[in-house]
Amino acid sequence: MSRVGVITFLHNDNYGSSLQAYALQRVIRELGHECKHLDYAPDRKEKILNLLRSGNSPKLIAEGLRRKSVKAGQQGAREKSASIPAFYARRMNLGPKCRNIPELRTAAGSIDTLVCGSDQIWNPVWLNPAYFGVFAPEKVKKVAYAASLGISTLPAAGKIRKIRKWSKGFSAISVREQEGAKLLEDMTGIRADVMPDPVCLLDRAEWEEVAAPAPEGKPYMLCYFIGENPEYREKVREISRETGLRVLEIPVTAEGYASGFELLEGIGPEEFLGAVSGASCFCTDSFHGLVFGTLLGVRTEPMRRYREDDPESKNSRVDNFLRLIREKGPEELRAAGRNWLAKNL
Repeated sequence: MSRVGVITFLHNDNYGSSLQAYALQRVIRELGHECKHLDYAPDRKEKILNLLRSGNSPKLIAEGLRRKSVKAGQQGAREKSASIPAFYARRMNLGPKCRNIPELRTAAGSIDTLVCGSDQIWNPVWLNPAYFGVFAPEKVKKVAYAASLGISTLPAAGKIRKIRKWSKGFSAISVREQEGAKLLEDMTGIRADVMPDPVCLLDRAEWEEVAAPAPEGKPYMLCYFIGENPEYREKVREISRETGLRVLEIPVTAEGYASGFELLEGIGPEEFLGAVSGASCFCTDSFHGLVFGTLLGVRTEPMRRYREDDPESKNSRVDNFLRLIREKGPEELRAAGRNWLAKNL
């Protein structure tokens, strides 16, 4: 048995991020290891420093401010934000808050193995050396599980140099998408395995154990949109007219709160799972939304959040999952992911 630390996104107010973190920790424990997440919550100084050292676009600041404005203006958004650390407290083991890389280095001193993953932690758009485990002491074994680059085209040369440098020193690397494996090999020469997102490591029954009861009332169609596209809700209205289903929306954006649909505001990860599980139809532009809808056996209508010609498009995540689920099915994906972790931890 080894002491395993995991670093991934924990504080972006996102159901998929929190539930993939939960799934990975749960499976690592089931494999017989101690496990905790390194609770990386960078402060403002760390965020600005990373923006400069990683060469990220200042538009990330604008996107962050837009999300903050939604939270400031909506009680439901604030309740949702509070529900996620409460979920961690109930169901996971987190170390002390780490506001910067030196604090991560201290936290990593008590582990034997560091797992980087999953989610889009290696996406060049918001590149951060912390998610490559650059802080880990030499004695710590480094493994990447299903780290996602998110994109399908090569980033700028400066970012390629950083990824090449920061991806050294891993004993094993797997990425989440086939496109990501090709990009990583093109940039670094590393041949990575392709493994499923951690939420695929649990089966339907295991997720239903975590889920809260579904919303009461008439059969419903559920909407969960992270992007801002008026065509989404036109499609929802069309399906509603065809099926007669009432429409419930889990709002994320200002547009979501103003959609005119019945809202499920301020719900936590367990309630999110319950709402998906109980839906007659699920419309979403979220990668993890699509995965959960599929795993839970719900009719799911995936919607494209990005233009195909956008160099920062993350549609490859969706295409890769749909391809894998067609070719292998959930059972084979789950077995492959668990076997890879058992072999490489």
